[in-house]
Amino acid sequence: MASNAHTPARDQQTPIDLWFLLPSGSLVLDWAGPAEAFRIANLKSGQTLFNLRFCAPKSQSTGSVGLTLANLEPLPERIAAPAWVLIVGVTSAWVADSAEAEQAEVVRWLTHIRPGQPGVRLVTVCTGAQLAARAGLLHGKRVTTHHEHLDELAKLAPSATVLPDRVFVQDGEVWTSAGVSAGIDLALHLISAEAGPVVAARVAQDMAVALRRGPDDPQLSPFLSHRQHLNAKLHKVQDAVSQSPREAWGADRMAKLIHTTPRSLNRLFADHAQTTPLAYLRGIRVAVARGALSAGATVAHTADVAGFGSDLALRRAWLATGMPGSPSGRSRSRPTQH
Repeated sequence: MASNAHTPARDQQTPIDLWFLLPSGSLVLDWAGPAEAFRIANLKSGQTLFNLRFCAPKSQSTGSVGLTLANLEPLPERIAAPAWVLIVGVTSAWVADSAEAEQAEVVRWLTHIRPGQPGVRLVTVCTGAQLAARAGLLHGKRVTTHHEHLDELAKLAPSATVLPDRVFVQDGEVWTSAGVSAGIDLALHLISAEAGPVVAARVAQDMAVALRRGPDDPQLSPFLSHRQHLNAKLHKVQDAVSQSPREAWGADRMAKLIHTTPRSLNRLFADHAQTTPLAYLRGIRVAVARGALSAGATVAHTADVAGFGSDLALRRAWLATGMPGSPSGRSRSRPTQH
Protein backbone atom coordinates (compact mmCIF):
# COMPACT_ATOMS: atom_id res chain seq x y z
CA MET A 1 0.00 0.00 0.00
CA ALA A 2 1.31 3.46 -0.81
CA SER A 3 2.51 5.58 2.05
CA ASN A 4 1.14 9.05 2.66
CA ALA A 5 3.08 11.85 1.05
CA HIS A 6 2.90 13.94 4.18
CA THR A 7 2.21 13.01 7.76
CA PRO A 8 1.58 15.90 10.16
CA ALA A 9 3.48 15.61 13.42
CA ARG A 10 0.49 16.50 15.58
CA ASP A 11 -2.23 14.04 16.51
CA GLN A 12 -5.09 15.14 14.28
CA GLN A 13 -7.61 13.66 16.73
CA THR A 14 -6.97 16.62 19.03
CA PRO A 15 -8.37 19.80 17.42
CA ILE A 16 -6.55 23.07 17.98
CA ASP A 17 -8.54 25.77 19.76
CA LEU A 18 -7.91 28.81 17.58
CA TRP A 19 -8.69 31.94 19.60
CA PHE A 20 -9.22 35.09 17.51
CA LEU A 21 -8.86 38.20 19.67
CA LEU A 22 -11.30 40.78 18.26
CA PRO A 23 -11.39 44.00 20.29
CA SER A 24 -13.00 47.19 19.00
CA GLY A 25 -11.50 48.39 15.75
CA SER A 26 -10.17 45.00 14.63
CA LEU A 27 -9.23 44.98 10.95
CA VAL A 28 -11.78 42.64 9.40
CA LEU A 29 -9.61 41.26 6.62
CA ASP A 30 -6.81 40.51 9.11
CA TRP A 31 -8.97 37.90 10.82
CA ALA A 32 -11.72 37.01 8.33
CA GLY A 33 -9.29 35.78 5.67
CA PRO A 34 -7.34 33.45 7.98
CA ALA A 35 -10.56 32.31 9.69
CA GLU A 36 -12.02 31.27 6.33
CA ALA A 37 -8.81 29.43 5.46
CA PHE A 38 -8.93 27.42 8.69
CA ARG A 39 -12.67 26.74 8.25
CA ILE A 40 -12.13 25.45 4.71
CA ALA A 41 -9.19 23.35 5.92
CA ASN A 42 -11.60 21.48 8.19
CA LEU A 43 -13.85 20.76 5.22
CA LYS A 44 -11.05 19.73 2.88
CA SER A 45 -9.41 17.46 5.43
CA GLY A 46 -12.69 15.77 6.39
CA GLN A 47 -12.13 16.36 10.10
CA THR A 48 -12.13 19.16 12.66
CA LEU A 49 -8.52 20.26 12.87
CA PHE A 50 -9.32 23.76 14.14
CA ASN A 51 -11.98 24.94 16.60
CA LEU A 52 -12.57 28.58 15.65
CA ARG A 53 -13.33 30.73 18.69
CA PHE A 54 -13.75 34.49 18.79
CA CYS A 55 -13.20 36.47 21.98
CA ALA A 56 -13.02 40.08 23.15
CA PRO A 57 -13.23 42.14 26.35
CA LYS A 58 -16.91 42.73 25.56
CA SER A 59 -19.55 40.50 24.00
CA GLN A 60 -19.84 42.98 21.13
CA SER A 61 -17.24 44.98 19.26
CA THR A 62 -17.15 47.12 16.16
CA GLY A 63 -14.93 46.05 13.30
CA SER A 64 -12.85 48.38 11.17
CA VAL A 65 -15.62 48.78 8.57
CA GLY A 66 -18.27 49.65 11.16
CA LEU A 67 -19.76 46.15 11.33
CA THR A 68 -20.94 45.05 14.78
CA LEU A 69 -19.52 41.70 15.88
CA ALA A 70 -21.82 40.02 18.39
CA ASN A 71 -21.82 36.92 20.62
CA LEU A 72 -18.09 37.11 21.22
CA GLU A 73 -16.75 34.90 23.99
CA PRO A 74 -15.26 36.60 27.04
CA LEU A 75 -11.49 36.54 27.42
CA PRO A 76 -10.87 33.10 28.96
CA GLU A 77 -9.17 32.79 32.33
CA ARG A 78 -6.94 30.06 30.95
CA ILE A 79 -6.28 28.40 27.60
CA ALA A 80 -5.69 24.67 27.39
CA ALA A 81 -3.27 23.22 24.87
CA PRO A 82 -3.31 22.63 21.99
CA ALA A 83 -4.31 26.20 21.21
CA TRP A 84 -3.26 29.23 19.20
CA VAL A 85 -4.00 32.85 20.05
CA LEU A 86 -4.37 35.02 16.94
CA ILE A 87 -4.02 38.77 17.46
CA VAL A 88 -4.96 41.03 14.56
CA GLY A 89 -4.37 44.66 13.74
CA VAL A 90 -6.68 47.45 14.78
CA THR A 91 -7.58 50.81 13.27
CA SER A 92 -5.93 53.91 14.66
CA ALA A 93 -9.31 55.00 16.03
CA TRP A 94 -9.13 52.16 18.56
CA VAL A 95 -6.31 53.95 20.37
CA ALA A 96 -8.56 56.89 21.19
CA ASP A 97 -9.33 57.78 24.80
CA SER A 98 -12.67 55.99 24.67
CA ALA A 99 -10.91 52.70 23.96
CA GLU A 100 -8.00 52.97 26.38
CA ALA A 101 -9.70 50.84 29.02
CA GLU A 102 -10.39 48.04 26.55
CA GLN A 103 -6.82 48.22 25.23
CA ALA A 104 -5.42 47.95 28.75
CA GLU A 105 -7.67 44.95 29.49
CA VAL A 106 -6.42 43.16 26.37
CA VAL A 107 -2.79 43.77 27.31
CA ARG A 108 -3.41 42.54 30.88
CA TRP A 109 -5.08 39.41 29.54
CA LEU A 110 -2.23 38.66 27.15
CA THR A 111 0.26 39.17 29.97
CA HIS A 112 -1.68 36.66 32.07
CA ILE A 113 -2.21 34.05 29.33
CA ARG A 114 1.26 34.51 27.79
CA PRO A 115 0.74 32.77 24.42
CA GLY A 116 3.93 31.82 22.64
CA GLN A 117 4.71 28.97 25.00
CA PRO A 118 4.77 25.25 24.11
CA GLY A 119 1.20 24.15 23.46
CA VAL A 120 -0.20 27.68 23.17
CA ARG A 121 1.13 29.35 20.03
CA LEU A 122 1.08 33.10 19.41
CA VAL A 123 0.10 34.25 15.90
CA THR A 124 -0.11 37.93 14.97
CA VAL A 125 -1.30 39.68 11.84
CA CYS A 126 -0.33 43.25 10.98
CA THR A 127 -0.21 45.50 14.08
CA GLY A 128 -1.37 42.65 16.27
CA ALA A 129 2.37 42.35 16.93
CA GLN A 130 2.25 45.72 18.69
CA LEU A 131 -0.29 44.41 21.19
CA ALA A 132 1.88 41.36 21.77
CA ALA A 133 4.87 43.65 22.33
CA ARG A 134 2.98 45.72 24.90
CA ALA A 135 2.29 42.50 26.78
CA GLY A 136 5.99 41.58 26.75
CA LEU A 137 5.50 38.55 24.51
CA LEU A 138 8.15 39.37 21.91
CA HIS A 139 11.21 39.61 24.15
CA GLY A 140 14.28 38.41 22.26
CA LYS A 141 12.22 37.21 19.28
CA ARG A 142 12.65 37.69 15.54
CA VAL A 143 9.43 39.39 14.41
CA THR A 144 7.78 41.48 11.72
CA THR A 145 4.69 43.62 11.21
CA HIS A 146 3.11 45.95 8.65
CA HIS A 147 5.82 47.92 6.85
CA GLU A 148 4.44 51.26 8.07
CA HIS A 149 4.76 50.19 11.71
CA LEU A 150 8.21 48.57 11.84
CA ASP A 151 9.79 51.46 13.77
CA GLU A 152 6.90 51.50 16.22
CA LEU A 153 7.29 47.80 16.89
CA ALA A 154 11.04 48.21 17.41
CA LYS A 155 10.35 50.82 20.11
CA LEU A 156 7.71 48.68 21.82
CA ALA A 157 9.93 45.57 21.78
CA PRO A 158 13.52 46.89 21.98
CA SER A 159 14.97 43.42 22.69
CA ALA A 160 13.30 41.93 19.60
CA THR A 161 14.84 41.78 16.14
CA VAL A 162 12.33 43.47 13.83
CA LEU A 163 12.70 42.18 10.25
CA PRO A 164 11.51 44.30 7.31
CA ASP A 165 10.27 43.01 3.97
CA ARG A 166 8.97 39.73 5.36
CA VAL A 167 5.58 38.15 4.72
CA PHE A 168 5.82 36.28 7.99
CA VAL A 169 8.46 35.23 10.50
CA GLN A 170 8.60 32.29 12.90
CA ASP A 171 10.60 32.24 16.11
CA GLY A 172 9.72 29.19 18.19
CA GLU A 173 6.02 29.31 19.02
CA VAL A 174 5.73 32.97 17.99
CA TRP A 175 4.57 33.68 14.45
CA THR A 176 4.25 37.28 13.23
CA SER A 177 3.11 38.49 9.83
CA ALA A 178 2.80 41.68 7.82
CA GLY A 179 -0.46 43.36 6.96
CA VAL A 180 -3.77 42.15 5.60
CA SER A 181 -3.20 39.48 2.92
CA ALA A 182 -0.04 38.26 4.67
CA GLY A 183 -2.34 36.76 7.29
CA ILE A 184 -3.78 34.45 4.62
CA ASP A 185 -0.27 33.50 3.49
CA LEU A 186 0.61 32.59 7.07
CA ALA A 187 -2.65 30.69 7.56
CA LEU A 188 -1.95 28.57 4.46
CA HIS A 189 1.56 27.85 5.73
CA LEU A 190 0.22 26.78 9.13
CA ILE A 191 -2.47 24.64 7.50
CA SER A 192 0.18 22.93 5.39
CA ALA A 193 2.19 22.12 8.52
CA GLU A 194 -0.82 20.70 10.37
CA ALA A 195 -2.88 19.07 7.61
CA GLY A 196 -0.40 18.57 4.81
CA PRO A 197 0.41 20.50 1.62
CA VAL A 198 -2.38 18.88 -0.39
CA VAL A 199 -5.03 20.25 1.99
CA ALA A 200 -3.33 23.67 1.91
CA ALA A 201 -3.38 23.62 -1.90
CA ARG A 202 -7.08 22.76 -1.89
CA VAL A 203 -7.81 25.61 0.53
CA ALA A 204 -5.90 28.05 -1.68
CA GLN A 205 -7.76 26.81 -4.73
CA ASP A 206 -11.12 27.16 -2.98
CA MET A 207 -10.28 30.71 -1.86
CA ALA A 208 -8.93 31.61 -5.33
CA VAL A 209 -5.62 32.77 -3.89
CA ALA A 210 -2.09 31.80 -4.85
CA LEU A 211 0.05 29.62 -2.61
CA ARG A 212 3.12 31.67 -1.77
CA ARG A 213 5.99 31.02 0.58
CA GLY A 214 7.07 33.53 3.16
CA PRO A 215 10.51 35.04 2.45
CA ASP A 216 11.72 33.67 5.78
CA ASP A 217 11.29 30.12 4.47
CA PRO A 218 14.48 28.50 3.13
CA GLN A 219 12.75 27.06 0.08
CA LEU A 220 9.38 26.31 -1.44
CA SER A 221 8.20 22.80 -0.67
CA PRO A 222 7.93 20.62 -3.80
CA PHE A 223 4.41 19.82 -2.64
CA LEU A 224 3.53 23.50 -3.06
CA SER A 225 5.60 24.20 -6.15
CA HIS A 226 3.73 24.66 -9.42
CA ARG A 227 0.43 25.13 -7.52
CA GLN A 228 0.08 28.90 -8.03
CA HIS A 229 -2.77 28.47 -10.49
CA LEU A 230 -6.54 28.04 -10.40
CA ASN A 231 -7.05 25.23 -12.90
CA ALA A 232 -9.27 22.68 -11.16
CA LYS A 233 -8.40 19.80 -13.47
CA LEU A 234 -4.68 20.26 -13.00
CA HIS A 235 -5.11 20.53 -9.23
CA LYS A 236 -6.94 17.20 -9.30
CA VAL A 237 -3.98 15.51 -11.00
CA GLN A 238 -1.48 17.15 -8.65
CA ASP A 239 -3.54 16.13 -5.61
CA ALA A 240 -3.62 12.51 -6.72
CA VAL A 241 0.12 12.37 -7.42
CA SER A 242 0.99 14.09 -4.14
CA GLN A 243 -1.19 11.78 -2.07
CA SER A 244 0.09 8.54 -3.64
CA PRO A 245 3.52 9.16 -5.18
CA ARG A 246 4.51 5.51 -4.83
CA GLU A 247 1.92 4.35 -7.35
CA ALA A 248 2.70 3.67 -11.02
CA TRP A 249 2.06 7.07 -12.53
CA GLY A 250 2.50 7.85 -16.18
CA ALA A 251 1.15 10.51 -18.50
CA ASP A 252 -1.64 8.18 -19.70
CA ARG A 253 -2.91 7.48 -16.18
CA MET A 254 -2.74 11.14 -15.16
CA ALA A 255 -4.64 12.14 -18.28
CA LYS A 256 -7.39 9.60 -17.59
CA LEU A 257 -8.04 11.21 -14.20
CA ILE A 258 -9.38 14.30 -15.92
CA HIS A 259 -10.70 12.61 -19.06
CA THR A 260 -8.20 14.11 -21.43
CA THR A 261 -5.26 13.02 -23.60
CA PRO A 262 -1.57 12.95 -22.62
CA ARG A 263 -0.96 15.71 -25.14
CA SER A 264 -3.60 17.93 -23.56
CA LEU A 265 -2.25 17.09 -20.11
CA ASN A 266 1.22 18.23 -21.15
CA ARG A 267 -0.28 21.47 -22.42
CA LEU A 268 -2.12 22.02 -19.11
CA PHE A 269 1.09 21.54 -17.13
CA ALA A 270 3.02 23.83 -19.46
CA ASP A 271 0.40 26.61 -19.45
CA HIS A 272 -0.50 26.60 -15.75
CA ALA A 273 2.33 24.93 -13.83
CA GLN A 274 5.32 25.75 -16.06
CA THR A 275 6.59 22.17 -15.88
CA THR A 276 5.84 18.73 -17.32
CA PRO A 277 3.77 15.94 -15.71
CA LEU A 278 6.76 13.65 -15.27
CA ALA A 279 9.00 16.42 -13.92
CA TYR A 280 6.30 17.26 -11.37
CA LEU A 281 6.02 13.60 -10.35
CA ARG A 282 9.79 13.35 -10.03
CA GLY A 283 9.91 16.38 -7.76
CA ILE A 284 7.24 14.94 -5.47
CA ARG A 285 8.99 11.57 -5.27
CA VAL A 286 12.35 13.16 -4.49
CA ALA A 287 10.68 15.20 -1.72
CA VAL A 288 9.29 11.99 -0.22
CA ALA A 289 12.74 10.41 -0.54
CA ARG A 290 14.39 13.30 1.28
CA GLY A 291 11.95 12.91 4.16
CA ALA A 292 12.54 9.17 4.39
CA LEU A 293 16.31 9.56 4.33
CA SER A 294 16.17 12.28 6.99
CA ALA A 295 14.19 9.86 9.17
CA GLY A 296 17.02 7.29 8.86
CA ALA A 297 15.67 4.98 6.16
CA THR A 298 18.05 3.03 3.93
CA VAL A 299 18.41 4.09 0.32
CA ALA A 300 16.81 0.84 -0.84
CA HIS A 301 13.77 1.35 1.40
CA THR A 302 13.60 5.01 0.42
CA ALA A 303 13.58 4.17 -3.28
CA ASP A 304 10.68 1.79 -2.68
CA VAL A 305 8.46 4.08 -0.58
CA ALA A 306 9.05 7.04 -2.89
CA GLY A 307 8.01 5.10 -6.00
CA PHE A 308 11.39 4.62 -7.63
CA GLY A 309 12.12 1.19 -9.11
CA SER A 310 15.70 1.07 -7.86
CA ASP A 311 18.47 2.88 -6.03
CA LEU A 312 19.85 3.94 -9.40
CA ALA A 313 16.52 5.46 -10.46
CA LEU A 314 16.39 7.42 -7.20
CA ARG A 315 19.92 8.71 -7.69
CA ARG A 316 19.21 9.79 -11.27
CA ALA A 317 16.00 11.61 -10.24
CA TRP A 318 17.84 13.25 -7.35
CA LEU A 319 20.44 14.67 -9.72
CA ALA A 320 17.80 15.69 -12.28
CA THR A 321 16.01 17.88 -9.72
CA GLY A 322 19.24 19.71 -8.93
CA MET A 323 19.55 18.41 -5.38
CA PRO A 324 23.11 18.78 -4.02
CA GLY A 325 25.17 15.66 -3.34
CA SER A 326 23.57 12.25 -3.70
CA PRO A 327 21.00 10.33 -1.66
CA SER A 328 22.51 8.46 1.26
CA GLY A 329 20.95 6.62 4.18
CA ARG A 330 22.23 3.94 6.51
CA SER A 331 25.49 2.55 5.17
CA ARG A 332 24.36 -0.96 4.32
CA SER A 333 22.33 0.26 1.36
CA ARG A 334 24.26 3.33 0.32
CA PRO A 335 24.57 3.53 -3.47
CA THR A 336 27.99 3.36 -5.07
CA GLN A 337 29.53 6.77 -5.77
CA HIS A 338 30.85 7.43 -9.28
